[in-house]
Amino acid sequence: MEVFSIAKAVRLRSHLDSYLVADDDRETVRQSRNGSSRIARWLVEATGHVIRLKSCHGRYLTASHDPFLLGVAGKRVTQTVPGTVSNSLIEWEPKWDGFQVKLRARSGQYLRANGGTPPWRNSITHDHPSGIMTRDWVLWDVEAVEVPECESVVDYLSAVSGFPPISDGISTGRSTMAWPTSILASLFSSKVSIYLLSPSSSVLASAKVCSFVDFKDNLQNLPL
Repeated sequence: MEVFSIAKAVRLRSHLDSYLVADDDRETVRQSRNGSSRIARWLVEATGHVIRLKSCHGRYLTASHDPFLLGVAGKRVTQTVPGTVSNSLIEWEPKWDGFQVKLRARSGQYLRANGGTPPWRNSITHDHPSGIMTRDWVLWDVEAVEVPECESVVDYLSAVSGFPPISDGISTGRSTMAWPTSILASLFSSKVSIYLLSPSSSVLASAKVCSFVDFKDNLQNLPL
């Protein structure tokens, strides 16, 4: 549990050298080769011998009861809104195997990175290893990561508001600001001002956050 007790956020790398990511549909969990993306970072909430992993969308990694495919043993792993499912579905118990970890759901099944042909390719389920050939499928490398302050604000606003991620709204030449200025102004704290376009008044409104350069750089790295 050491890394989960210390790290604020982690990346989980599978046996396929792909990372556990939270898709932008705010429900799907899958694998991706892009470990530098914000969707590959999971905030850690450690409680006793279990942890909860929260995506950049403010939703928890969840071991659902739904089968991944009819007639197979593996169950779907999803993102869910806090408070909408039982705590037992969002709690994972780390089981170390050397320098790698297995994440055990309350059901006794393990977080599993699947390979092969579609629909298995890049999918995530919770399941038992079915033999020696799939033993490594439930093993994960854990990488502690930092979450930039600016990015934490972006993720927090997206999580609490129900609006799309800020990157989908702020004008970047391809999109237009879609966030009510009142929400932004009430949540940002003191540092250097940036300016956001209010959709209701078409007037530039000042909001306090981090430096504009840092904020802009973060936006350029986000999917639009």
